[in-house]
Amino acid sequence: MSGAMSSASYVPERLDHLGIVAAVCREIGLAEWLDAQDEHTHERVSVGTATVAMILNGLGFSNRRLYLVPQFFATKPVERLLGTGISAEDLSDDCLGRALDWLYAHDPTTLFAGIALQARQRFGIAARQVHVDTTSFSVSGIYAPEKPEKSEERVPEPAAEPAAGDLDAHVVAITYGYSRDRRADLKQWMLALATTREGDVPLFLRPLDGNTSDQVSLLAAVEALADQLRSADTAAAPVAAGSQEPRLFVADGGLYSEAAMGRLNAAEIAWVSRVPATLNAARTALERRDDTAWQTSADAQTQWWSQELAFPQGRERWVVVRTHSGERQARATLERQASTAQDEWRKRLWHLSNRPFACEADARAALAQETKTLPAWLHVHPPQVRIEPRYAGRGRPRPGAVPASQEIFITTTCQVDEQELTRAVERAASFIIATNVLDGAQLADEDLIAIYKDQHSVERGFAFLKDPLFLASSVFLKKPERIMALSLVMVLCLLVYRLAEHRLREQLAATHQTIPNQVKKPTNRPTMRWVFQCFEGIELLHIQQGPAPPTSLILRLTPLHQQILALLGPTYEQFYESSN
Repeated sequence: MSGAMSSASYVPERLDHLGIVAAVCREIGLAEWLDAQDEHTHERVSVGTATVAMILNGLGFSNRRLYLVPQFFATKPVERLLGTGISAEDLSDDCLGRALDWLYAHDPTTLFAGIALQARQRFGIAARQVHVDTTSFSVSGIYAPEKPEKSEERVPEPAAEPAAGDLDAHVVAITYGYSRDRRADLKQWMLALATTREGDVPLFLRPLDGNTSDQVSLLAAVEALADQLRSADTAAAPVAAGSQEPRLFVADGGLYSEAAMGRLNAAEIAWVSRVPATLNAARTALERRDDTAWQTSADAQTQWWSQELAFPQGRERWVVVRTHSGERQARATLERQASTAQDEWRKRLWHLSNRPFACEADARAALAQETKTLPAWLHVHPPQVRIEPRYAGRGRPRPGAVPASQEIFITTTCQVDEQELTRAVERAASFIIATNVLDGAQLADEDLIAIYKDQHSVERGFAFLKDPLFLASSVFLKKPERIMALSLVMVLCLLVYRLAEHRLREQLAATHQTIPNQVKKPTNRPTMRWVFQCFEGIELLHIQQGPAPPTSLILRLTPLHQQILALLGPTYEQFYESSN
């Protein structure tokens, strides 16, 4: 008996949360879809399998670069996650490099559109409201351009603006540009991303040059995504496609311009955008002080008023919004600025009061010139003019001496005008949302405000992609082509993460169940990061006893794990089942 026990071999492997990640990829059909696009594959590890491996590495939150993927999988159940016959040694940097080259050659934007469509259909994700934005990713390295850059002094003609499909027709330029990461010293590349309101699920990606303008990239992204979704709707239901509720595209002020809105209106694309406060019409709207026009939300936290305006690009509905939280923040900021500015202006006016002038007119003119840039919320007291005689010679003048000349001094100070400061706070706390959906019955003002506030949906996606534990928080790739392919892998990681999170939250709400959060309180809206942490420590133990078939046992699976897997579905439970 003891001899039989001594002949047994035990091999433990860390499964953790990777079974959930692999199950999402399987439910999407990600590997199969990519392999179907590769009709000439003869590799041991297919493009689809290599891509799933990179997603597992990215969502492993191990902060390992792609060339360390074999090390990452050395302690993982590779065959259970990726398929029979696949080992960690097969996932070499050459294998993954070839996969990245293939992804680039087949256009990351087009590939992701097909995968996202299939994922939406299988997970039942609606895409009636889409949020679009861009961000930048800084890189270290030279990344010299293949051909000389154009002179910065050359101003492009308006007609040369690229069309919707032209932005991905070339390799992205890794170059300097406006950095969202505040790293202007580093070169960068940019990424356009679109997500759904329901579940924050990504629908669209496009890698961009490091100095791409938002007015160009956002417009192109909206037009391209609108075409993709229309084609998908038509293919799914050709008869009903034209009768569906209009899809709404939401973006920040970088999208808004006369030319961009004109193109979207001509294409019959419904849009929502913030209006830049620098426009003359926006300034006029923000300065309006008709208090009777403001409406208040039920919770008394938001106020707004709206108007319909006619512009060369078409008619628009503008909603001017002001929130109490925005007012508090604006007041705190302006009060700090006012305190500092008051001290600085008092010093400037003191120095002015010590400057002699030949006449009173010169003194008053100098005061007017000095206070030209005075903030509206600083009030200058009425100035006092004093005349000081100047005598010839040194020392105290004799009684009755006549002054040889006289000097004029002007003295004043300033203080904060509380009424003007309050007006400035109200202006700073107000912003304008515009849309070409004019019918308030179809889209009420209050719903429009809520839709725009959901713009943080896409911003949460960017925060996920820039997480220090994510695979691409630092990019270590020499070729811009592979960076473009890596952007696809990055957003596929986000897609898998959001789909799992959406499915779990949806099932928890539907079944009226909860799971404990980080502080042991029940929640039906857990983050997938927390769920992944709950699955840490789950192992797959392989037992081989002589010639008998091996046995695989799942260790440390608790009732909480079983509850989560049951909510996610049978595909997920299969990855955590013991087997012979």
